Amino acid sequence: MRALVWGFLFLATAHAWVLRQRPPSLQVSVLPQLQQTPRSDADKCADETTTRETSRRKLLQTSAAMAWLSACGSPAWALDDSENKRITVFEKTAPSVVFIDTFTERRDVFSTNVMEVPLGSGSGFVWDTEGHIVTNFHVVRNAQSAQIAFLTDGKDIANLSLPPASAAINNPYSSMRGFGSMSANVKRSVYKARVVGVDPGKDIAILRVDAPKEILAPMALGTSKGLKVGQYSMAIGNPFGLDHTLTAGIISGIGREVKSPIGRPITNVIQTDAAINPGNSGGPLLDSSGKCIGMNTAIYSPSGASAGIGFAIPIDTVKFIVETLIRDGRVVRPVLGISYLEYKQARALGINSGVLVLEAPAGSPPALAGLKGTRRTESGLVEIGDIITKVGDKVITVESDLFQALEEYKPGDVVDVTVNRVSAVNDQLTMSTLILQIPLQASSDIEKSMGVFQYPVPVPVPVPSQ
Repeated sequence: MRALVWGFLFLATAHAWVLRQRPPSLQVSVLPQLQQTPRSDADKCADETTTRETSRRKLLQTSAAMAWLSACGSPAWALDDSENKRITVFEKTAPSVVFIDTFTERRDVFSTNVMEVPLGSGSGFVWDTEGHIVTNFHVVRNAQSAQIAFLTDGKDIANLSLPPASAAINNPYSSMRGFGSMSANVKRSVYKARVVGVDPGKDIAILRVDAPKEILAPMALGTSKGLKVGQYSMAIGNPFGLDHTLTAGIISGIGREVKSPIGRPITNVIQTDAAINPGNSGGPLLDSSGKCIGMNTAIYSPSGASAGIGFAIPIDTVKFIVETLIRDGRVVRPVLGISYLEYKQARALGINSGVLVLEAPAGSPPALAGLKGTRRTESGLVEIGDIITKVGDKVITVESDLFQALEEYKPGDVVDVTVNRVSAVNDQLTMSTLILQIPLQASSDIEKSMGVFQYPVPVPVPVPSQ
């Protein structure tokens, strides 16, 4: 169609050029020394008619050409270099991005049957050809099961050799709202996923699917070292169920800090103004060459939608955590095993320094060591718990100081924790300072109670010998 349009334009232009080059029937000399032949009114009228007819034909030819262009669109070479480069990056990277649906179980109100209902959706990307998928921990948190959708261009899934323990789903439910961002012959295949390991402290989770290697396109990984504010960035994900959505922007800041789902600070986070919305979580943040430099994880927005401030975990951090989870199944960090009040809320209570303990679970090491949490008395008043001011010799001002101080220890170490305790004596409030010796716990022990689904590793059914 485009060849026909441009052939038509060429012929129209050539025809107009020939008309301009052909001498008119009545040539008038421009030499001043020659005597011009007088012309009749009839000849002049004929010349004007010929000129008007020629102009009309040119106008019609131009109008027809513009109509054809409007109907058929601009040719591919009309795109500039930056657009072509961005399109190339998307087409190369999109097969590595997956769509994640999570599910939970609910009991039917009209029967005793337990049904699996959708819980949420998110993004992820292929890590390797072994079926490992990287996403955010908060995408799969509180889910009983998950499924992952792959989009492959021009590959017939029915003709691929599936592994013996394949978990392919024939008629899957998906919140994916079409897949028009890719070519017309795109194929969709959905597989059940199981958790390999999670690190809530960095908001990272590793899933695994038993999918054929032919549809697994590992993401090209870059580095988060040496990033500069102002350089180009792109985000690919599935916001609001719209699969494989590409947004572009720049790196707006580096060295930011955000909180993980368990309150632990994530440092050296990348800030970008590429639009990130609910559903983008777990998707890749790319540089101009299409290499992954981070994993989209959070936004700052008063409305819950993109406000131009998005955050991505640096890929160097992701690499270390993913390799550890694949190798060991967990990342172990020392924790106190308490819950606390965020510093902004603590300031409203007049606590300007330290971390207020909300709960020290009964029977836990901090409770056995004498640490007190905040509680409501029988009269309905709130009794303030202990306020942690030091761990070892490190002064604690906000909760991020607490996490950084604990990084110097390992699970099982006994640390000196200095607390301020408010007590009521004879209707008067007094504050005392105590030093408690508290054994540190492993973060993996705490994570077991955080509601992360875990499929057993598939075991092939043995075939009886003949």
